Amino acid sequence: QVQLVESGGGLVQPGGSLRLSCAASGIIFSSYAMGWYRQAPGKQRELVAAITSGGSTNYADSVKGRFTISRDNAKNTVYLQMNSLKPEDTAVYYCNARHRIFRTDEYWGQGTQVTVSS
Repeated sequence: QVQLVESGGGLVQPGGSLRLSCAASGIIFSSYAMGWYRQAPGKQRELVAAITSGGSTNYADSVKGRFTISRDNAKNTVYLQMNSLKPEDTAVYYCNARHRIFRTDEYWGQGTQVTVSS
């Protein structure tokens, strides 16, 4: 019933840009904080960026100034604009939804691959 579907990943050169999208269904989207996580092979999954239901944002230090998270509640979609991409940004990027009150209500997307390489 609940689905988070990521799109927009792909291969990009260092210094390039990419925009990821995550379309949610089966939840009252405006009641959920949304986040983007990433996981590279052999590494732990890490929070990249998050946005609350009220629009407050926070970012991992490694992406501050380069990435921007945003949400469009009318479209039930969260975005991650990624600029000035670096090889170390290469990972599978996952969309996450967590209810702002009932925080054990948490959902994950299937992931989308981002590869930054020349």
